[in-house]
Amino acid sequence: MGNVIIIGSGPAGISAALYTARAGIRTTVIGKGAGALEKAEKIENYYGFPEPVPGRELIENGIAQARRVGAEILAEEAVGLGYTDKLTVKTTSGEYSADCVIIATGSSRKAPKIKGLLEYEGSGVSYCAVCDAYFHRGKDVAVLGCCEYAIAEAMELLPVASSVTIVTNGDEPSPKIPQGIKVVTAEVEELLGNQALEAIAFKDGTKLPVSGVFVAIGVAGSSELARKMGAEINGNAIAVDSHMATSIPGLYAAGDCTGGMLQISKAVYQGAVAGTEAVKYIRNMSK
Repeated sequence: MGNVIIIGSGPAGISAALYTARAGIRTTVIGKGAGALEKAEKIENYYGFPEPVPGRELIENGIAQARRVGAEILAEEAVGLGYTDKLTVKTTSGEYSADCVIIATGSSRKAPKIKGLLEYEGSGVSYCAVCDAYFHRGKDVAVLGCCEYAIAEAMELLPVASSVTIVTNGDEPSPKIPQGIKVVTAEVEELLGNQALEAIAFKDGTKLPVSGVFVAIGVAGSSELARKMGAEINGNAIAVDSHMATSIPGLYAAGDCTGGMLQISKAVYQGAVAGTEAVKYIRNMSK
């Protein structure tokens, strides 16, 4: 029968789940919250509702509908995406393997406004520990963030780097930070270096010498997850073709994470396309 994992429980992810589950494909939706839509007080430009509907209600109805047709919904946070013998989604609770994965996590977050962050991208600033840990073997590195995603990135770096420091930039650090990982809570002033990154300067006048800063603010965004697989990215959007397929076989994307019009109707459409294409992909695997 095959199985699919859908990362994201918003309109795009749930729309995809309706098509895969109804086609008899074992479907797991992994999502923790539904982003901006969850906070929308009124939605009045979506087909089929004579009166405005709260965003939260629309989300809850969609999830109930997906459950009814057989999709499993897991309230977990995806922190990584990789490949062993199958595509593998890493969450804060464990790892899940699938024949096919659909990323539907909404639009990527903007990077924090820190002087030097953009200037050192590719020269010390990274958004993917799995991709770039190798370049910092035996060196001191930092992870910019404070939550589960930052911890997951730090754990990827810990076996490779000489030291790993989570820099929270003034935020309260997670109480779950494992032993062996340092924490600095001071606010960041700027990143320093010549041709490559050399240190983080803080507003309290201190500095932290590092060869790399790995940005992991909040939860793992769509482009960060796609980058971990080596999928093609256009700016902050995941590059897809007309079938919602990425440059990685078996990996699809739908909704705001693909760029363009950020509307529910577009997300639902792309989710439907990604879902039907995932069904075809899985069925072709067994031929």
